[in-house]
Amino acid sequence: MMNPYDTGLGKTPANYQPLTPLVFLERAAAVYPDHTAIIHGKARISYETFYKRACQLASALAARGIGAGDTVSVMLSNAPSMLEAHYGIPMTGAVLHSINTRLDAANIAFMLDHADTKILIADTEFGPVLNEALGLAKVKPLLIDYEDVELGVEGTRLGDLDYEAFIAEGDPDFAWQMPSDEWNAISLNYTSGTTGNPKGVVYHHRGAALMCYANTIATGMGPHPVYLWTLPMFHCNGWCFPWSLSMVAGTHVCLRAVRPKPMYDAIADHRVTHLSGAPFVMSALLNAAEEERRDFDQRVAFNHAAAPPPAAVLAKMDEAGFELTHLYGLTETYGPATLNAWHEAWDTLPGEDRLKKRIRQGVRYHALEGLTVMDPETMENTPADGETIGEVMFRGNIVMKGYLKNEEATNAAFAGGWFHSGDLGVMHPDGYIQLKDRSKDIIISGGENISSIEVEDTLYKHPDVLSAAVVAKPDPKWGETPCAFVELRPGADTKAEDIIAWCRQHLARFKCPRYVTFVELPKTSTGKIQKFKLRELAKDV
Repeated sequence: MMNPYDTGLGKTPANYQPLTPLVFLERAAAVYPDHTAIIHGKARISYETFYKRACQLASALAARGIGAGDTVSVMLSNAPSMLEAHYGIPMTGAVLHSINTRLDAANIAFMLDHADTKILIADTEFGPVLNEALGLAKVKPLLIDYEDVELGVEGTRLGDLDYEAFIAEGDPDFAWQMPSDEWNAISLNYTSGTTGNPKGVVYHHRGAALMCYANTIATGMGPHPVYLWTLPMFHCNGWCFPWSLSMVAGTHVCLRAVRPKPMYDAIADHRVTHLSGAPFVMSALLNAAEEERRDFDQRVAFNHAAAPPPAAVLAKMDEAGFELTHLYGLTETYGPATLNAWHEAWDTLPGEDRLKKRIRQGVRYHALEGLTVMDPETMENTPADGETIGEVMFRGNIVMKGYLKNEEATNAAFAGGWFHSGDLGVMHPDGYIQLKDRSKDIIISGGENISSIEVEDTLYKHPDVLSAAVVAKPDPKWGETPCAFVELRPGADTKAEDIIAWCRQHLARFKCPRYVTFVELPKTSTGKIQKFKLRELAKDV
């Protein structure tokens, strides 16, 4: 029998438009044209100006032939140019690829080639590593240099085309088009490589738009919040907050680097209401010297991810004026996909019981349709007993489209109709999940993923190393840091500092182990290194 509601009630332009976060900036500029959208040094940029500059960027890109399906890569700090890129690039139908500013030349070159980059917009601060990467890459993109004149940052230019001059070529009234389909790609973000090259995670307009609604609800954002950029915007597109803030006409307070004094100054001077980051941001705030601190009378919402901080840190952050919300997610889920939704009744629990509630990763985000813990082989839910370990899995509109040019990895990630996170955890009786381990031995340091396998591969290339294993060591500043256990070849007299120097020659600095211990590695009867024993040893290194 035909459903009567399906007859003559089709989609038309009047009742159906593709979801996209781009319209949020257009609306904010129309409704609050004079409201401050961006604070950067002494510069104050209104929503009207922000929108017009995004349109100018889109217009200039389109004039250079950029359109649907093209990739525009950017390697930028948390500056106005990065915010403009989040709108101007997808306004052309192109895809925004944000490069991690901490990567080495080899990784950057791979990404530029894999993404088939047509244009590269780069902060001159990162000119040296980019020049090296461009020498390794096959693609020859148009190069545009962004010089942060406002903060007087000196650097190295890649070419002769200046960002401001390029923007000036564009039309501030550029008639950008809505995406033809909300499933169209809006951005590309690369994961840290585990057993090979990094994988390119593709986001679509629909997921990005829905994340904006979820972000504002989950973090308690009302009208005109003031958001301090302690989270790198290159990381999962800043958890989609470059788009989310426009929804509520908030103010972006740009911060090029996480330093105690600039953070305290911004919080006090601009009355910051929200910020996000890894535990090392908390460490920077709590361990600031007395002369770096500033008093402020507002409560600041702090959305933190990665490993949950110790109870003492949680207590100190509360005393310092910060309201903490624990989030968890992956690059493949646009950033946060769970939150530890707090219940007032838990405030009266004894300290140890309250902490057990606080360190859980929580329940699904508002825009996520499914969150569970399963046996990855049988695809059956594990018992909700808080003890049975399985793989954390996601399902919903804020899960990536897939991995660019990698059908095999995409199919494996989506096997059984769920996204396999690779993280191991438990489901508690009240429906809250808690992570227990990482099946691929990823170390999360300062919010950045570090593959232990990649670091181990570098260690094995050292001529004096017989065997090596890398695990996460708890760190009060970074959350976790790589700790290497090494067996040397007979007769070798290599020192720990030699091993660290070797790693720094072959890896991005943030991936290098800060601790090296020479031991006979514990192994099973079949020769497999017992990393669980090393994790215990690492706590005391």
